[in-house]
Amino acid sequence: MKTKPPIKDSTAEFEHMLDNGKQQVYIFKLYVTGKRPQSLRAIENIKDICDKYLKGCYTLEVIDLYQQPQHAAIDQVVAVPMLLKEQPLPVRRFVGDLSDTKRLLQGLRLNNKTREQCVS
Repeated sequence: MKTKPPIKDSTAEFEHMLDNGKQQVYIFKLYVTGKRPQSLRAIENIKDICDKYLKGCYTLEVIDLYQQPQHAAIDQVVAVPMLLKEQPLPVRRFVGDLSDTKRLLQGLRLNNKTREQCVS
């Protein structure tokens, strides 16, 4: 009688892949509505965070829903400004002007280790 292979802990494997020292590329989309103050703050805040923690290993696409409204349905945008982190997985969404830096860093899992991997 065959024995079943052991069940692998996929979370542990995923965490190992994250910590293997390879530089990850972060892919962001920021949805805004024109040049409203909250949209402009969100753009400024995410650029500051990316330049500080992800320099050299991120892409940021800013999408104005006034000009490209079809994107709202494609990425299920329910409120703006909204930051969509597509890579690395898992996909995450953040709504607001992104001014709560501490909370955003925690949600994105960004820290000094990430900064060192991106800058090097």
